[in-house]
Amino acid sequence: MTTIQDPPAAAAVPAAAAVTAVATAVAAGTATPNRQGGDPGPVGRRTWWGAAFAAPHSIGLVVFTAFPIIASLVVSFMNWPTLGARSFAGIENYARLFGDPVFRTVTLNTALFVVLYVPLNLVVSLGLAAWLTPRIAGRHVFRVLFFIPTITPIVANVVVWRMLYQPGGAIDATLQSTVGVHAPNFLADEHWAMLAIVAMSVWQGFGYNMLIFSAALDAVPENQIEASQLDGANAWQTFWAIKFPLISPSVFFATMMTLITSFQVFVQPFVLTKGGPGTATETLVQYIYNTGFQNQQLGLASAGAWVLFVIILGITAVQFLGQKRWVHYE
Repeated sequence: MTTIQDPPAAAAVPAAAAVTAVATAVAAGTATPNRQGGDPGPVGRRTWWGAAFAAPHSIGLVVFTAFPIIASLVVSFMNWPTLGARSFAGIENYARLFGDPVFRTVTLNTALFVVLYVPLNLVVSLGLAAWLTPRIAGRHVFRVLFFIPTITPIVANVVVWRMLYQPGGAIDATLQSTVGVHAPNFLADEHWAMLAIVAMSVWQGFGYNMLIFSAALDAVPENQIEASQLDGANAWQTFWAIKFPLISPSVFFATMMTLITSFQVFVQPFVLTKGGPGTATETLVQYIYNTGFQNQQLGLASAGAWVLFVIILGITAVQFLGQKRWVHYE
């Protein structure tokens, strides 16, 4: 006669431990039991909730960023008037751009603005940030005052500067009352117009970089500064040997962002001079705007926008390649 015996206690322990481990994993959401009826379990439900919350941003990115970028590339290879028949043009728009003397002029104007504006912006920003040390009384007030032009609507700033520059304005009146001479007609003289735009742009934009540099300088370890002073370094040597290498990542970031935005300058020349006199201050973005919205040649304007994109992309790539020589990361 065969008798049924209970399993040994030692064999029951692993099975109980396995059941406990699976239950713990399911409760923690790292595993799902084999459910009938298609229940996705905790992990699946979190995945669907995450997708639902990310959907508005993802849809916006596709609709308002990715699609316009692809569409503009397609339009750049077509004859695309605002009204009328559209046809495929191949590289004709790009050929027209590079053969257009006005396009070459505005490209040189943009390059001149960048060459003048970026160094001035960085020098003024870094100089003021170095001056605003904790030993300066009211440094927070100065920071606010220097940052106000950055957050003020740029069109309002440009209108104010236009009144300063015009004949009979504040600059002209001051020169007449002090030295008895008239100021140049800054906005109508092709030799002064670009310099006037650069000066106004530096005043408008230096506050942002100044705050970045000021925060970076505040983070420099005080013991390294004291060590350099004990070694006999003066203020200038301390700045270039100790402070500047430590803030070089911030300088690199500010340089990169300032270069990118300077290639896209539009409001200042558009409001101050309308690109004049002649085309002396017309920039690439203004050329794209005039071509697309005034001359109704959207294909040619899109081609100009992609040329500008390639220029900015190339400059950014060169910056990232060159940073290894002078940017020091801790």
